[in-house]
Amino acid sequence: MSFEKFSFENKEGIYHIGFGLNETKSMTVISKQTLEELDQALSQISDDKNAKGLLLFSHIPGCFLAGMDVSVIQSLSSAIEASEGCEKGQSVFNKIEDLKVPSMALVDGICLGGGLELALSCTKIMCSDSKKTSLGLPEVMLGVLPGFGGTYRLPKKIGLTSSLDLLLTGKQLKAIKAKRLGLCEYVMPSERMLEKGAEYLFKKDADKSLQDSFTEKASENFLARGVIFRKARQTVLEKTKGFYPAPLKILDHLEASFGKRRSSYLDSEASAFGDLSQTSQSKALQHVFFLQDEAKKLDGKDSIKSVGKGAVLGGGTMGGGIAWLMANAGQAPLLKDINTVGLELGLKQSSLAFKSAVKRKRLSHDDFERKQRSIKPTLNYDGFKSADLLIEAVVESMKVKKMVFSEVEKYVSDDCLLTSNTSSLSVNEMAQALKKPERFAGLHFFNPVNKMPLVEIVRHDGVSDETINKLYKWVLDVKKTPIVVNDCPGFLVNRILAPFLNESAYLLEAGVSIEDIDKAILNFGMPMGACRLMDEVGIDVCVHVGEIMEAGLGARAKANKLSEAAVAKDLLGRKNGKGFYLYDERGKSTGVNPDAEALLPSKKISMDETEIQMRCVIPMINEAAMILNEKIVDSAATVDLGLIFGIGFPPFRGGLLRYADSSGLDHIVDTIKKYSVEVDKDRYMLSSYLEDLVTNKKKFYES
Repeated sequence: MSFEKFSFENKEGIYHIGFGLNETKSMTVISKQTLEELDQALSQISDDKNAKGLLLFSHIPGCFLAGMDVSVIQSLSSAIEASEGCEKGQSVFNKIEDLKVPSMALVDGICLGGGLELALSCTKIMCSDSKKTSLGLPEVMLGVLPGFGGTYRLPKKIGLTSSLDLLLTGKQLKAIKAKRLGLCEYVMPSERMLEKGAEYLFKKDADKSLQDSFTEKASENFLARGVIFRKARQTVLEKTKGFYPAPLKILDHLEASFGKRRSSYLDSEASAFGDLSQTSQSKALQHVFFLQDEAKKLDGKDSIKSVGKGAVLGGGTMGGGIAWLMANAGQAPLLKDINTVGLELGLKQSSLAFKSAVKRKRLSHDDFERKQRSIKPTLNYDGFKSADLLIEAVVESMKVKKMVFSEVEKYVSDDCLLTSNTSSLSVNEMAQALKKPERFAGLHFFNPVNKMPLVEIVRHDGVSDETINKLYKWVLDVKKTPIVVNDCPGFLVNRILAPFLNESAYLLEAGVSIEDIDKAILNFGMPMGACRLMDEVGIDVCVHVGEIMEAGLGARAKANKLSEAAVAKDLLGRKNGKGFYLYDERGKSTGVNPDAEALLPSKKISMDETEIQMRCVIPMINEAAMILNEKIVDSAATVDLGLIFGIGFPPFRGGLLRYADSSGLDHIVDTIKKYSVEVDKDRYMLSSYLEDLVTNKKKFYES
């Protein structure tokens, strides 16, 4: 018998199923056809009285199974349909578990979601020692739970507490950690796995030293389980603020099902998956998944030469962060500054980022030492001829940046890419300082570089498509999320963020309290309040950006003067320990700053929380419409990707413009018109693009 989705062979009684047969993509996923064919293959094995065992592997190096095809989940139109789909998958995986012969999954590379659920249904799991090998159940990040038996088999294999850590976070494990937890039995080089598979399939192992801690041993105890689940709920609510139903549903399901027989447990799992699959949060998270997946695609990517060596101009916090990124990707960057103070600050920043990875056990101490030493500090341009990519991160001054680029062009090779990390200055104007502007572009990172995933690639009129494509590939290579934007004040993210922060300042000036504004913004789902964010960015930086926005965009971007007054009182934000809030020596907020309160009206006004949210968020939507009208970016999807990964716009809302579409654009237009009369006609100047969408009964994602 032959199948389309996998190879199927009987080798002296040991059946071999190899996924990824005839696969053209680098990742193999489980489809409906895969499950149907696997069901038939397992029936044949069950009927074979001479069968001795089953080995499951992948023909694609670096990917065992990347889980269920997310488009299948997205297509589910009802909870009943979703539950029935789970039951079919559960039935197939039950067949593996119920085989009368031993089975083993040979996991080399990615093994996620349904891929891990399949592996868990086997008697044993063997993992390759490849750095690409990664095991996890990330369904919670799509707003659902594992639906093919994962919530049943994972706790049986590694215990309740360890399972909750994986199920509630979507965390992925490398092979050694998986073996330590008892998730896999063996780890060996990938090239030996098939050769040794049959031998280890029948190997009798010593009793597993699984979960020796008191917590795991006590998980069978009813009272102890109650404590575990109570603490888990508390942690989930602290992290998610209750915006995401999936983690809480997982806890409810596990607590209610613990100890039940398989059929009841799996029925509950399928039902929970069905309910979650139809929530607005899950639909939004699936939307975000496809946004990110689309951003990873680049035509002709494999034919584009990778960056071998990097260079950074300017030390300091940002320059050090960019040097860390290059060093972490093996690009041994040069780090140049005009004095040792800047270099020391840059090296300290990169060291802190590496030490953070060591602390989280994502990097060994030896690798930290090696990567940190690969950054070469310098006060001159020696060695710059070998650089493939140069990123400028000097002071935010057009005059200085032009002078730097005019100078550096003499010391690099003709094909070295030149970029600026400017957050607000005109890339078109900067390009005028270069003899070869076609190889130059903006490359805007967000601070801190080691944590923020987004990079804006900024086009100017004379840049070549080849340069943009090379930079796009580089951003993907260093594991960041790229978006391409055209030059304008603030580019995409800061241009949309500016009216959000500006309007917050106007609310403060009107008498709304710092606490009320930040509470309302947090309750909308943003990662931090508007005032707290201004402190984080730097109030002096807000002043600078506000000036640029007003100069470039006119009256609708008229900057509130509160930030200028704060800077005059030396209230700069977290960087000097005092802004709208006060901060201790560790940078932790200790409460509202009385000196900031003194700049605000003594008479406070009470404003409805939803009103505060709309006053801050609707200007962002209006500005995004202006950006689309000016063709600064190509689509609503790019706007949403940029804001989710650039400022942490709530993923459960699917992005700013998906949120606008779901809220009703006619309602948003009516609100803008209302605010233009009641608040300010310039700041609430309605975008013609947005007005046309409503007139034509279209949405952002239909335009």
